[in-house]
Amino acid sequence: MSKQLPVMEQFYTVQGEGNFAGSPAYFVRLAGCDVGCTWCDVKESWDALAYPKIPIDEIVEAVVGSGTRIAVITGGEPLMYDLGPLTAALKNEGIRTHIETSGAHPMSGDWDWICFSPKKFKAPLEPIYQLAHELKVVVFNRHDLSWAEGHAEKLDSNCMLYLQPEWDKRDDTTPLILNYVREHPQWRISVQTHKFIGVP
Repeated sequence: MSKQLPVMEQFYTVQGEGNFAGSPAYFVRLAGCDVGCTWCDVKESWDALAYPKIPIDEIVEAVVGSGTRIAVITGGEPLMYDLGPLTAALKNEGIRTHIETSGAHPMSGDWDWICFSPKKFKAPLEPIYQLAHELKVVVFNRHDLSWAEGHAEKLDSNCMLYLQPEWDKRDDTTPLILNYVREHPQWRISVQTHKFIGVP
């Protein structure tokens, strides 16, 4: 039997955030997280034991069957697992591999796009800074703007920079972010478009 991974859910939708917003993509949400963000909108993903382990070949078959060319591996915190076998199988089928991670665990897998979203609740590992293609900082309060700059200073110069309003605080933080990106044009605003249009 092929290697298995705990999967909370998987679905074909459009990417709602960051550089690939609006692009069709197949999402695989792995279960298990030890970061513990208080504002997490998928806390039900934290317990890996609550979900079935699915063979990698079945995951890949579902991705390929959707017709998409992009697979987004998210969580939870997906880097709690060795993702090398999964990305190898996806790439063997010509699928682009994207990951969304806090960077709190060692990198594994072969990725076409790494969205690095650091969290205050568990510090990221230093190697992630030179690997990330996109930094996405969720903004819960004004302090998060200066906190984001501290991470941006460590990144490769080609990494894209995004500030994203925390969904439940968006009425307060969106104006802050809008003003900030106007004054600091190296940053972009990322909004959770999938929530506005009502897709997963």
